[in-house]
Amino acid sequence: MLDHGPRMEELLLTDDPGALVQGIAAKEKRGTFVLQTELLSAMTNTLVKKGFKWILPTVLAKSTDPLWPDPGAGIEMRPELKIYGQKVRTMQSMILHKIALASLGPEKFFILSPNVRIEKRERASTRMHLYEFTQLEIEIAHGTMRDVFTTFEDVIVAAITAVKEPLQRFIPGRELSVPKTPFKVRPRTELEKEYGREWENALSKSIVDPVWVTNIPREFYDYQDETTGEWHNYDLFLPDGYGEVISGAEREREYTKILRKIDKDGLKKNEYSFLLRLAKDGLLKPMAGAGLGIERFVAYICAAKHIADVQPFPRIPGLVPDL
Repeated sequence: MLDHGPRMEELLLTDDPGALVQGIAAKEKRGTFVLQTELLSAMTNTLVKKGFKWILPTVLAKSTDPLWPDPGAGIEMRPELKIYGQKVRTMQSMILHKIALASLGPEKFFILSPNVRIEKRERASTRMHLYEFTQLEIEIAHGTMRDVFTTFEDVIVAAITAVKEPLQRFIPGRELSVPKTPFKVRPRTELEKEYGREWENALSKSIVDPVWVTNIPREFYDYQDETTGEWHNYDLFLPDGYGEVISGAEREREYTKILRKIDKDGLKKNEYSFLLRLAKDGLLKPMAGAGLGIERFVAYICAAKHIADVQPFPRIPGLVPDL
């Protein structure tokens, strides 16, 4: 495990700028940045070689991911501001933009997307939550769940392979292993029977290699088979208690179905007007995608005790530092 000395959350609250500088410049912190650089290089290069286009992110928009009724969401507030007389929100995830782009523009792309999710203060204790983080997002028009699985499995294997030998020295006390592919796939209903309501934590602590979990009731844009009630969505869980690192789904594209699900979730239709227009005009393509949390993945690779240890300026729920 990496030991960064004083916790970064303590350093961020200090009145001594010198202590903060030393914490950010610590040998272990620098090692984390070296690892992160090689991981990101391997991940993005793998996607480019697979024919994905690299798209730049959006940060402010009228419409963003509602993160409701996702049972895994723990949002305290949704920041809003006015620009040019119009109300906009900070990006919680680019899912709505990805669906529009894959339908109207490049059909296969990835984005390193900043996300702002003001998590509940108590989530600081999980040591795996941040209120600002970055996701490696992909979307594949005419793609399926299996296409996403294969893509991210290749990305993860390439990333771990890239750092396993040359950078093992930055991870004292732990030896990296390259996971076997394909990763196992387990339905959520089966895990609930096996582990109960706390299946997420129990699964993450019991596995050796990453595991896909499918059929998770979630937001309106995730495809749901109305005949069986099954959701064509998925999360990837990491071992050693690091939890869910990827979340994604095949996408809904039928106008009446999307509208019905928005109403069911108690959401405001005007906040999703662009997506609804695309659906009504029959322009939404079948597709699948997902996003990987960069900080959580790096924390797992580094065996970090706290996800904040992989950010230069940690964004821990409940803590607002000067920098």
